[in-house]
Amino acid sequence: MKKVFLSCSLAIFAVALTAQNINEHKTMNSTPPKAKKIAKELRAHNDIRIDEYYWMNERENPEVIDYLKAENLYYEQMTAHTDALKEKLFQEMKSRIKEDDESVPYKLNGYYYITRYKEGQDYPIYTRRKSTLDAPEEILFDVNEMAKGYAYYNLAGINVSPNNKLVAYGVDTLSRRKYDIYIKNLETGEIYPEVIRNTTGGSTWGNDNKTLFYTRKDEQTLRANQIFRHSLGKNPQTDQLIYTEEDEMFGTYVYKTKSKKYIVIGSYSTLSSEFRILSADNPTGTFKVFQPRIRGMEYNIAHYGDHWYILTNKDDAFNFKIMITPEGKTTVENWKDMIPHRKEVLVEDFEIFKDFLVISERTNGLTQIRIKKWNDATDYYLPFDNETYTAYVSRNPEFDTKILRYGYNSLNTPASVIDFNMETKEKTIVKEVEVLGGKFDKNNYTTERLWATAEDGMKIPISVVYRKGIKKDGTNPLLLYGYGSYGSTIDPYFSSVRLSLLDRGFIFAIAHVRGGEYMGRQWYENGKLLFKKNTFTDFIAVSEYLINQNYTSPKHLYASGGSAGGLLMGAIMNMAPHLYNGIIASVPFVDVLTTMLDESIPLTTGEYDEWGNPNEIEYYNYIKSYSPYDNVEAKAYPNILVTTGFHDSQVQYWEPAKWVAKLRDKKTDNNILLFETNMDVGHSGASGRFEALKEVAKEYAFLLDLEKIKE
Repeated sequence: MKKVFLSCSLAIFAVALTAQNINEHKTMNSTPPKAKKIAKELRAHNDIRIDEYYWMNERENPEVIDYLKAENLYYEQMTAHTDALKEKLFQEMKSRIKEDDESVPYKLNGYYYITRYKEGQDYPIYTRRKSTLDAPEEILFDVNEMAKGYAYYNLAGINVSPNNKLVAYGVDTLSRRKYDIYIKNLETGEIYPEVIRNTTGGSTWGNDNKTLFYTRKDEQTLRANQIFRHSLGKNPQTDQLIYTEEDEMFGTYVYKTKSKKYIVIGSYSTLSSEFRILSADNPTGTFKVFQPRIRGMEYNIAHYGDHWYILTNKDDAFNFKIMITPEGKTTVENWKDMIPHRKEVLVEDFEIFKDFLVISERTNGLTQIRIKKWNDATDYYLPFDNETYTAYVSRNPEFDTKILRYGYNSLNTPASVIDFNMETKEKTIVKEVEVLGGKFDKNNYTTERLWATAEDGMKIPISVVYRKGIKKDGTNPLLLYGYGSYGSTIDPYFSSVRLSLLDRGFIFAIAHVRGGEYMGRQWYENGKLLFKKNTFTDFIAVSEYLINQNYTSPKHLYASGGSAGGLLMGAIMNMAPHLYNGIIASVPFVDVLTTMLDESIPLTTGEYDEWGNPNEIEYYNYIKSYSPYDNVEAKAYPNILVTTGFHDSQVQYWEPAKWVAKLRDKKTDNNILLFETNMDVGHSGASGRFEALKEVAKEYAFLLDLEKIKE
């Protein structure tokens, strides 16, 4: 067992372990940490809240570090009896993965790019081959070598110059999503001395091969708020600031159009967007506003020929439509409908090719891929025949091609990458993810799409998978996953890792609650701001439906969610704790009110359109009514596992830490409450592919232990 040094006063801790837990887990020397209380008055709108654990936001305070370490020690002691199971699960998950693997090649600017992995290695190797796949391999990056000596390492934003001689890339070694950009000469292997600090990691080359555009973050809030122009060979400290996003509700980014003709600066918020354009052949020029922002109007742009194509919700097109405008007439009065708005069809995205327009749509929760010739001679949908599935347009950097690359998978079908000839309608499966071990057969698993009825009568879709042969008698353990924020849709996707639960008798289900966009844009609108509670009551309705239909019972129902999905977990625990035997909350956003009142915390002001601005009393009262931390009370809660990362920039570590401390103080049950902080990582968890599996193995071991499944 790892030793943890504890230097803080023993007065911080108290003995509070129940006899039941001692007998159940045989950890008689394990006592849960009990954090000290320092009352902090938080005042707003003549309302006073007392936060006894506010002091935990002092990142450098030794007592904070010691408390987190004490919780980690308690976690290790309380789960020591499952160490063998964790290792077995990890090895089992790892054994299904083809370790010596590579991606499907894609062609860009005369080169085929391939990402591959070697057996036993955590990180990818990025390579390319010139002109043909038979050409000699060039290794761009071996991240395994680059990551040596780091607990966390993430390489992102790989961006090759138009002449194929240089590559810019971002590196984050702290997991706070603050990247340093480096430039490498692909002919000599030299990494140039100019290092650009505190960026988003991404960058864009001008067509002159020496001008690089990138986005820098605000040091305190980490909001992406400035675009800079860097000249190759110059000191980054002299880089020219070319755009500052002054509105704290917005972030900004920069990219190049697929046509390679324009550099584009985008500004985005939850409700509005705006773009600026510049000829990529004149990278030292001045950007021109495409269409000034209008609150409530979102739009996205793509260039082709002598026109711009625009995905927008203009004219109350709540499910979006595609419009067109001449290249030199970019303002909104010139836009004309091309694909009109349809209230039953959400237009999610589109991809432009020389002869075809490919549109990603969503109808009744299912993705449709529509293929349309520019001359209107052809207009059809790709056929999908599963009851519930995930389909998406993959990476298609080539413009002059008839081949569309897309991906497909479902809850019982491993992911496939498919090349589809849009002219002949012939398809070629270029890769299907292998599930190793010889035991997997998709025909052994059943998938279903079910519908629960919410409090207000709305039908809530559920995607379900389980191993054939189980009896629906209420005794099955079931893990229900949910997210439900930002319009982010959790499609029913395949996971070889999940087989470790399914093969042990678990049912897995996804609740497609409001707040996501599974059923269209209105689905999102009805699950945010003053309708946010629909997300929580939808999840509870799904839980009750699965219980009433005998898929499971409260003794065997488990729930899981992370980040905003962790908020969902905290809310349902307060609202309906009796429905669940256990809950896993990963990097949970649970101190909503305090965070949204603190404009110095990363992402706060930009989130007002999602949660509401609590500086306004209506939103203050509404957020307070559901914020998990503010609604912890003296009652019985399920068994709980909470995880976080100390360097998390999205949900600060102190939110789950405070929440756990308050739960320990208030809860009246004898159930397990475990809290683990990874002191080396942030919001996304471990960076290596195998280290990430170890984190999942811990979560699964927690569930299996509660079900008394020991192997």
